[in-house]
Amino acid sequence: MSTPAAIDGKEIFEMLREDLSAIEREFGRDTVSGVEAITEIGEYLRNGGGKRIRPALLLLAAKLFDYQGRGAVRLGAVVEIIHTATLVHDDIIDEAQTRRGRPAANTQWGNSKCVLAGDWLYMQAFKVAVQERNFRILDTLIDLTQQMVEGELLQMEQLGKLISLDDHFDLIFRKTACLFSVCMRMGAILGGATVEQEENLAQYGRDLGMAFQIVDDVLDLTASENILGKPVASDLREGKVTMALIHALERCTPAERNLIETVIRVRAFDGVTHQEILNVLNRYGSLDAAHTCAMQYADLARNAICSFPDSEIKRALLWAPDFVVAREK
Repeated sequence: MSTPAAIDGKEIFEMLREDLSAIEREFGRDTVSGVEAITEIGEYLRNGGGKRIRPALLLLAAKLFDYQGRGAVRLGAVVEIIHTATLVHDDIIDEAQTRRGRPAANTQWGNSKCVLAGDWLYMQAFKVAVQERNFRILDTLIDLTQQMVEGELLQMEQLGKLISLDDHFDLIFRKTACLFSVCMRMGAILGGATVEQEENLAQYGRDLGMAFQIVDDVLDLTASENILGKPVASDLREGKVTMALIHALERCTPAERNLIETVIRVRAFDGVTHQEILNVLNRYGSLDAAHTCAMQYADLARNAICSFPDSEIKRALLWAPDFVVAREK
């Protein structure tokens, strides 16, 4: 079967422009509360930017079946609200000072208000989703939120500890790839996909999400603070072990292993520099290995949708893995 030519990001944005604008308006309406602090925090978070890749995936999945209803816009806002709620809670747990180049919400309003605002956003997302009157959608969202909360708890238990690659992959599925998968699945449900089509799209989302997070973890180690919008090597400072570190730990000398273990255990660059860690990772090709793994997941994502007929939407979905792997922030 022939593969359609790729499509670039500008074309995809133009294709989705009206729907993404509608999602932004929906997001704005859905995060207004009678309590001023919730509205202020919601607006602050919405204006923080972000790629909106998750609602874009939902839109593309629905459009693959020529879905014309309003549900895709409504649920696109739902997944972005859920994603935003997770970021609020993550920043509180991680004691983050910045997010996307701005002060994190918890530094502006305090942890107590932000915890409750995050909870409110979760509940609001479900309130909006109920309007679809679709139990499959609700079941999918409930499973998603359970997976994400479990992922956060697992990560907290694993902070400062050396974990296996399997444990790491399970964690990034729960924290990131599961939401990508659910976006594709909900678009498929809206579009009336067959069971096989729905599972293929859910697999596409999972593999794309895995690639996204692996690249994110590499960028955390290698990109500049100006590009990241947060301090470099934040994950390492917080005691989080990512794929490149696991790769290096399996190959390095005892002295090099001690360097990495010290930062993970102490959760700070205390007597060990960021450059020293990068030198170890580069010596064993660990950053390249992680990037190669991300490309493999990108290939798996493309393969998951190879059975769908050629179309402009399929071309957009085939391009998305390239964007995820090649991005710089």
